[in-house]
Amino acid sequence: MQHLPRIEHPDLLVGVEHFSDAGVYRVAPNLAMVQTVDFFAPVVDDPFTFGQITAANALSDVYAVGGEPKTALNIVAFPYEELGGEVLHEILRGGAERVREAGAVIVGGHSVRDTEVKYGLAVTGLVDPARMLTNTGARAGDVLLLTKPLGTGFVIAANRAGRCPARVIDTACETMLQLNRAAGESAVVAQAHGATDVTGFGLAGHALEMVRGQNLTFEIHLGRLPLLAGAAALAVEANVTGALKTNRDHVESAMTFVDGSDQSPRVPFLFDPQTSGGLLVAVPPDRVSRFITECIQRGIDEPREIGVVTPRQGDASLIVRP
Repeated sequence: MQHLPRIEHPDLLVGVEHFSDAGVYRVAPNLAMVQTVDFFAPVVDDPFTFGQITAANALSDVYAVGGEPKTALNIVAFPYEELGGEVLHEILRGGAERVREAGAVIVGGHSVRDTEVKYGLAVTGLVDPARMLTNTGARAGDVLLLTKPLGTGFVIAANRAGRCPARVIDTACETMLQLNRAAGESAVVAQAHGATDVTGFGLAGHALEMVRGQNLTFEIHLGRLPLLAGAAALAVEANVTGALKTNRDHVESAMTFVDGSDQSPRVPFLFDPQTSGGLLVAVPPDRVSRFITECIQRGIDEPREIGVVTPRQGDASLIVRP
């Protein structure tokens, strides 16, 4: 999109210039509209679960800016003659269940016939511009917290190849269909400085988007990264996806590994593409306890402190420590 004309408008609060999670457009002094869209091919076999995961993933972009989803439109590509209406019904039912859980409503959508199943949502939400989060708001001294464990890319790849234990894919599905609603609300209440959701570009890719052009460096500690139960055993070459390799190629030149961290078996989890991952949140140190408490009170696992934000350290956007 770098070659397209730059869009400037006084009410366009968040556009495409900072690789943001969603676009934000002001419609009144204290009200802005949040818009996002996401869709992809199945990541699990069960159509209902696939619909749930896909909807949770699409809704996440609204939560990442501190917004509240209001409406959603289904986006469907489907081989109807091959799979029939029952499978499609279950996908849509799964998506509708997550949208309903988010307190939003599906108002329609669009479908096309295709040789491969694809499903997703275009979501519209609302946010108060004064309380809005962005992926460029981090400040030196902030603590970096992650609200979901990593490893869904390895688990999904292993499951497709029949190499994933049932308990591991079941745990991953529970994580993926979990809304980021509680994390987003907690970030707003705790007055976090910035946030993004961790999805296809992996933790390092989305962290780079947060730090790019901000004269800051993110220090990430590999030993603090939360991993899905069973994912470490699946982080082998056979389960490395093309997306992981692309993510690594894109980000690695902006990273510096110190104290032997490049030898850690956890390094691939920095680049593993996540489906419906958690929020990466930059929180002032005096508000970290508030953020964690708010998350727990809203029923999600305790976020993990994975690093800190510092003033720019040389050429390194990301510094990785053991």
